[in-house]
Amino acid sequence: MPDYSKLSYTHQLDSKKQRLSALLSTYFDGDLSVYPSKEVNYRMRAEFRVWHEGTDTFHIMFNKQTKEKYRVDTLPAASLIINQAMQITINEILKRPALRTKLFQIDYLSSSSNELVVSLLYHKQLDEQWTEDAKALRVSLSALGISNVIGRARKQKQVVEKDFVMERLLINKQHFSFKQVENSFTQPNAEINVKMIEWVTQNAGNTDIDLLELYCGAGNFSVPLAHHFKRVFATEISKTSVAAAQENIANNNITNLQIARLSSEEFVQAFNKERKFNRLHNINLDEYDFKTVLVDPPRAGLDAETIALVATFDNIIYISCNPVTLADNLKTLNKTHKIQSAALFDQFPFTEHIETGLILSRRA
Repeated sequence: MPDYSKLSYTHQLDSKKQRLSALLSTYFDGDLSVYPSKEVNYRMRAEFRVWHEGTDTFHIMFNKQTKEKYRVDTLPAASLIINQAMQITINEILKRPALRTKLFQIDYLSSSSNELVVSLLYHKQLDEQWTEDAKALRVSLSALGISNVIGRARKQKQVVEKDFVMERLLINKQHFSFKQVENSFTQPNAEINVKMIEWVTQNAGNTDIDLLELYCGAGNFSVPLAHHFKRVFATEISKTSVAAAQENIANNNITNLQIARLSSEEFVQAFNKERKFNRLHNINLDEYDFKTVLVDPPRAGLDAETIALVATFDNIIYISCNPVTLADNLKTLNKTHKIQSAALFDQFPFTEHIETGLILSRRA
């Protein structure tokens, strides 16, 4: 595999296209749609370890090949507000011992609407002095936009203002707002995320039916897709994400979407009537006319039980962050379904990571 960080953007994207096309070649002979990213300032979140050296403190990252650390004062991949916040945060940390002592990591979460959360992680318990200094840091960051500061230590979380940002996206000429909570999954590349959602809505086919979504997160796909399907039922295992999803449903005035806190394995058990869940006490799955399922699994892909369930649907929308496990899942799904459309979304430029979208329909 090439070192994508050393290729030009065009060459790295071509390399990804060739790699994905090769992995899908057994199952798909159509044209692969490719959605390029901006080359800089595309990441809405970034995580850094912190290094203390004498009187200096700075962000560091690690070389994947050599494992050697290197100093990072700016990160071209990160959003503009993150780059601006990096310097302000370090300057405040250097002035304030309560912020600096035992600090080992800084995480940044931003939105394209200029909101920011800075999370400081410690090997110590946080006291009142830390809180006062964190408030001063927030005031300095507020020059950039709506800013918030969080401190994390063992069994401790201190929040100065909020622990989330509000992301506002224009999808198919319609505005949506999404609550995105720190330390929970969010799509890192906002512009590519919009392209993914729009691609799904444009290729989903007959939408006068009900949609099932597994691994829905905070409703990134569910909320906009509720406008394109009769009803949507979605599941997610993370309590934090489910709570955010419920707020996103309300904030976007969605009335035909229900979300339950279930893993994909638990949903399979509930759907097959193998087990009852109190979390579904007010939901009758038999009322739904599911014909389409959307899955966006973690890097491990779909487990065997979930694949078996997914294969019973007429239409499958598969969003994948790992083309290798996707290709492995297709060994089974190809027996019952055919790929109608495929797309490469370059969520992570200059890395080996590939985001893929597939639309599959049942074979005649």
